[in-house]
Amino acid sequence: MRIGIDVGGTNTDAVLMEGRTVVGWAKSPTTLDVSSGITGVLAKLLFETGVAPSAITAVMLGTTHFTNAVVERRSLSRTAVVRVGLPATGALRPFVDWPKDLVEAIGGVSYLVHGGYEFDGRPIAALDEAEVREVARQIHGAGIDCVAVSAVFSPVNTDQEIKVAELLAAEIPGVRVSLSHEIGRIGLLERENAAAMNACLVHLAERIVDSFRRALQELGISAPFFISQNDGTLMSAEFVEKYPVLTFASGPTNSMRGAAFLSGVKDGVVVDIGGTTSDVGVLVNGFPRDASVAVRVGGVRTNFRMPDVFSFGLGGGSHVQSDPLQIGPRSVGYEITRRALVFGGDDLTASDLAVAAGLADIGDRSRVAHLDPAFVAAAVARMAEMIEASIDRMKSAAGDVPVILVGGGTLLVGDRLNGVSELYRPEHAAVANAIGAAIAQVGGEVDRVFSLDATPRAQALAQAKEEAAQRVLREGALPESVEIVEVEEIPLAYLPGNAVRIRVKAVGALALE
Repeated sequence: MRIGIDVGGTNTDAVLMEGRTVVGWAKSPTTLDVSSGITGVLAKLLFETGVAPSAITAVMLGTTHFTNAVVERRSLSRTAVVRVGLPATGALRPFVDWPKDLVEAIGGVSYLVHGGYEFDGRPIAALDEAEVREVARQIHGAGIDCVAVSAVFSPVNTDQEIKVAELLAAEIPGVRVSLSHEIGRIGLLERENAAAMNACLVHLAERIVDSFRRALQELGISAPFFISQNDGTLMSAEFVEKYPVLTFASGPTNSMRGAAFLSGVKDGVVVDIGGTTSDVGVLVNGFPRDASVAVRVGGVRTNFRMPDVFSFGLGGGSHVQSDPLQIGPRSVGYEITRRALVFGGDDLTASDLAVAAGLADIGDRSRVAHLDPAFVAAAVARMAEMIEASIDRMKSAAGDVPVILVGGGTLLVGDRLNGVSELYRPEHAAVANAIGAAIAQVGGEVDRVFSLDATPRAQALAQAKEEAAQRVLREGALPESVEIVEVEEIPLAYLPGNAVRIRVKAVGALALE
């Protein structure tokens, strides 16, 4: 048996699964410190299902801890960036496009050293080891032990970044180094930003992982636990301590994976309606479609792997204004059970409209009987239009598409939506996010640039596939379950040497049962 947990802005959901069967589930309001909410929902789930903690073989967790830390500018570590690129790249220094308050929150300092590569792999300059050691001593003297290293075109050649990491480790005891080629993609500033953001979260990741471990132990659960990544796969507790940034946007990803599992639909649009917002994403072969452009996180432009998700302010707790008609983006959130009209409160919410329109049967219907039917109809139509517009925005081709509705706010939607070929409302849709975490596989991704003049195409593809598969095996996958689920080739016409960018993703089932 395994447990999946997903922390949302309104509720923390947990589900217990045996194989592919849902044994039970529970919801609890998300708490300010998040961890106590997780403990509470786990205790509730175990009590209601009567399952012994010793029967749990694994716990899968999707958390907002790290995204919240960046957005709220709290619990971030002092961080230094070492860029390997002189005499080039000096015009735009590290942190050049960061919000000032975020740079201040991490005490960001930066250093430029000689090295880096041209786009064809030729060195810009040789790495000066003495220069790097002097920078390392300055960082150590400043009391900083979180460092991001970025080298020009390091995805083409990783040698200099790896060597800088070795030199930093020799000079700074206990240093935590984030290498940009392990996190971001082609594009120096965005890749460097992603590495710096990861570096400032590493200490927090260590504390969070330790708190999760202790919470499970207090409940008598000795099973290993895993954290959801934002590509729909899992990473071990040890991996998240090194790469916490890969958890960003894992919540919508869990919902999409859960939606695919519950509905059996592998290609379509998922609309996850929560208490505060709705997230819309696209399934491709059962996994979320990646964003094709740089994504801003906390005001910082990055280019590491992120799901292509559109979020807007419509949820079960969304405030409703009658004149002029406006729904959201403000929400009563987890206070809906005491503030919505149908629950005896004074706030008109989207859920009240659903009850008044006969779409839902929750709370006390008599408390919304006074609402003007014409107003209710107009408001419900407006909610449907908001969802239809988001679906049109996300689909990649003209024509109707299958849509899967999940989340606790699915009661806001009627049985028909324009632009939808088939509307799915699967059983257990309210906890699809936690189910997505529970069923997640381990994954590995390779994103590299190859010169086809130096390496034949077939050999380059085979090399990338083998490297991705090996990464999955290192994460604990069953060897016979490993499969390649995505291969992408992008010719880089602006590079010499017949260059091509090859991205390969592999997944596999955890070796637990």
